[in-house]
Amino acid sequence: VQLQASGGGLVQPGGSLRLSCTASRSIFSFIVMGWYRQAPGKQRELVAVVTSGITSGGNTAYADSVKGRFTISRDNTKNTVYLQMNSLKPEDTAVYYCNAEERSTRVNYWGQGTQVTVSS
Repeated sequence: VQLQASGGGLVQPGGSLRLSCTASRSIFSFIVMGWYRQAPGKQRELVAVVTSGITSGGNTAYADSVKGRFTISRDNTKNTVYLQMNSLKPEDTAVYYCNAEERSTRVNYWGQGTQVTVSS
């Protein structure tokens, strides 16, 4: 399984970015997909997750620090999960990683990470 993350970059405070994570196979094979981030000198933390079930998927959860600013969504036809990030703050600066937990094995897969820098 490969997860290809993209969309990071440099943005000014208050700006927006959209991250994409494309899986090498159907996202229905994962029970949950999400985004984590790791800032320099800090531990990796959960940002947002979305469930991927065929009948009950689409449920979302967010870290308190991003609620109301970030939105996670999925496009089943493109095997892609997105993270729309609005009203970005300098403290959002981090490497963002895509994650997927396989439904059958509960193995976790990680993308390569994409750098997000919020600075004026």
